[in-house]
Amino acid sequence: MVEMLCNLQKSTPDIEASAVVSGDGLILASGLPPGMEEDRISAMSAALLGLGEQIASELGRGHLEQIYVRGAQGFVLLTSVGEKAVLTVLAKREAKLGVVFHDMRRTVEQLSSIIE
Repeated sequence: MVEMLCNLQKSTPDIEASAVVSGDGLILASGLPPGMEEDRISAMSAALLGLGEQIASELGRGHLEQIYVRGAQGFVLLTSVGEKAVLTVLAKREAKLGVVFHDMRRTVEQLSSIIE
């Protein structure tokens, strides 16, 4: 999984960091830079995923596919990897999101074969 994250980051320069997190908040694989706390990232990703799933369900939007958070310094993008995990990506402020989402989907397909 780490190799898949490294390939994602190499092929998409707008991606600064990535991680695969289980639904209960455990890091399964990480491409986070030094200084970023894996435990905090994984816990926040799991919490955001849980809340997003609840909102999507309560509002009749079906199964949650993506969460998009835009901050002044860039984006936090979460995409579900089946029912058991989430791919979390940090992207630059000027990122071409269409390319980032495309490459995330490709990586999710690869990860799904391992996780499920």
